[in-house]
Amino acid sequence: MLLSDDSATWIAVGLALGALVVALLVALVLLVALRRRPPSAAPTTENTRNLELARALEEAREDAARAREAAEIAATIDLDEVLRRVLEAVNRMAGLDAAMIVLAPVEAGEGEEPLVVTIGMSSDEAVRQSLSSPRSGRPARAVRIAYSYTAEEEDEDSDLIRGGVSVPLRDEESESIGTLAVFWRRRDRDVAETDVAHLEELALRAGPAIGNARRFREARQLADLDALTTLHNRRYFHETLAREATRAHRYDRRLALVIFDIDDFKAINDRIGHLAGDAVLAAVAERVQSAVRGADIPCRVGGDELAVILPEATQADAEQLYKRVQFAVASRPLGPFERIRLSAGIAELRPEDDAKTFFERADEALYRAKEQGKGRFRAANELA
Repeated sequence: MLLSDDSATWIAVGLALGALVVALLVALVLLVALRRRPPSAAPTTENTRNLELARALEEAREDAARAREAAEIAATIDLDEVLRRVLEAVNRMAGLDAAMIVLAPVEAGEGEEPLVVTIGMSSDEAVRQSLSSPRSGRPARAVRIAYSYTAEEEDEDSDLIRGGVSVPLRDEESESIGTLAVFWRRRDRDVAETDVAHLEELALRAGPAIGNARRFREARQLADLDALTTLHNRRYFHETLAREATRAHRYDRRLALVIFDIDDFKAINDRIGHLAGDAVLAAVAERVQSAVRGADIPCRVGGDELAVILPEATQADAEQLYKRVQFAVASRPLGPFERIRLSAGIAELRPEDDAKTFFERADEALYRAKEQGKGRFRAANELA
């Protein structure tokens, strides 16, 4: 079951308050019991009673702190934020220098990489770690890690990771979803049973929150995708265009937009039918996806109209993208068609633009391109 942000927040706050009240009541009961204990009950001295009282209060404070920590982790269903809060909680453990979370891919397959987040270590150090849960046999409670280095490595870097320990992360259904690990750099540091216990306790609380946040992200990503082309859908396009336009204005960055239209797509549908026409559209979308940069955002904005948002890009970058896409689409036949052409409108963000006028200028440029013979692009910034 997925929870909304508001529901998760209120549930987490309620749990935190409940745990805090319980911890305070326990401390109060212990305090009263110690104060009222008759002298004959036990041969304890006043100092012993004070020590017991201090220990009880410290345990109550630790319980309250753990409750707050758990509430903070579960108070959001944004996956990045949940992972950040877990790492910060781990990083507060005494004597530790770094931490890492490795989440296994939801669907294991070729090209599927685990999600890795770290704190307190460089990207090179993170790459060298190899953390995974055993896939066969009885799962380990914890994996203790020891490192040894060559003399040359010791001379080059005295601040090396010396040891670590990892524990499995499990979701609310007790399914393994990854690992949580901590590391230290001191030569004289070693893993203690308290380290393992603390880490296990944190993993037990964090696992369900991470699992829920990951399911929420997956559901949101599916809701943002167009079912036919698997590109981002119209709603996502307009939300992202508005966000990127605001960001570009705020930080004085460049932003470009290309809107594509398949020429004579109605004739294609009339000739081969709408189902086959949908297959052509999906194939065009796949070739558009193959031509964009990693930072670009391809979307389907309606019918046979596709768009690509290009952050940190100029009109010249957008023109190059159009040429790559046109080549990708025309270089190989699509079904029964030897050649399919695209028209495009291109715009670069101007200081006076908002997302609406930015889109309208690119759309107008597309209209002009189709008027002038199709299979070409027009740039909005060059229109009179």
